Amino acid sequence: MSKKKVCVLGHFGNGLELLNGQTVKTKIVTEELCRKFGEDEILKIDTHGGAKTLLKAPIQVIKALKASKNVVIFPAHNGLRVYAPMLSFFKKFFGGTKLHYSVIGGWLPEFVEKRKGLSKHLKKFDGIYVETATMKKALNDQGFDNVYITPNCKKLDVLEKQELIYSFTAPLKLCTFSRVMKEKGIEDAICAVKSVNEKFGQALYTLDIYGQIDSNQTDWFENLKNEFPDFVSYKGCVDPTKSVEVLKDYFALLFPTYYQGEGFAGTVIDAFSAGIPVVASNWKYNAEIVTEGKNGFVFETHDAKKLADILEKASQDPDMFNSLKTNCIDCALEYAPEKALESLFANIN
Repeated sequence: MSKKKVCVLGHFGNGLELLNGQTVKTKIVTEELCRKFGEDEILKIDTHGGAKTLLKAPIQVIKALKASKNVVIFPAHNGLRVYAPMLSFFKKFFGGTKLHYSVIGGWLPEFVEKRKGLSKHLKKFDGIYVETATMKKALNDQGFDNVYITPNCKKLDVLEKQELIYSFTAPLKLCTFSRVMKEKGIEDAICAVKSVNEKFGQALYTLDIYGQIDSNQTDWFENLKNEFPDFVSYKGCVDPTKSVEVLKDYFALLFPTYYQGEGFAGTVIDAFSAGIPVVASNWKYNAEIVTEGKNGFVFETHDAKKLADILEKASQDPDMFNSLKTNCIDCALEYAPEKALESLFANIN
């Protein structure tokens, strides 16, 4: 039996509609691989299932290596410790199969720095694909010479510039658009909007919160919702393909994250594709993606007062945000999958 071009060993969610970054990116890259090489050339193995699935890992790894010329993996912390060493070890029994690791988030450099054994296995991979230049440099400094930059990407219908919606009068609409958890800075966003509205004695802004509520933080969010002022609302989840349609009416997207595993957040691409600027915390790699005065603004992490200051200025001069909208569209086009994944495709070929 002839080998498939690629086996994707990734978190597909076993038919569940999961919206976490790992599942979303696995599906996006896999769809693009199917478009590039043909669905018949792509084998999919689902790693969803936690500890039970990890028990099946040796069988999955051998199947992947035996059946394909290239194996692409997308594991998080626990999965990486299991799948990378197994793939590295068993590869020698399946000559010619190439190994690729598409990294999700920004945690890898710190993670492998403390795990020299894992680093040794990953250095045998044919390609490690990180989302930012800062991550690449950090791994290069640790002796990795197989690292490539593939920015996060999404297959979205980027808004045409003539379709851009401009906002000038209060209340100006703001939103968050990420997994709903404390570490995404939701409270800082609410605090900043509340501060501006109270200072001027009117609702200069509304804030809509979108996203899947973290299953470990439902009590926290229920308590937070009970304290929402009238100008803050939770709007639930949005189909990933509908993000531009939902976001295009907003004045800006707030991203006050301090999530430890943050990499190149997909929510930034959603915002740029809808032509709305991003106001982000200076956390991890945000300042590499959100450029001050070009496609958004950056403030010091946890500094809700600084975020409020930016919003106050923009409420008095909406062009501060409106003038960035065309730049946002230009940036979004750089994160189309066919462009962002060029290095992965080249190495697979």
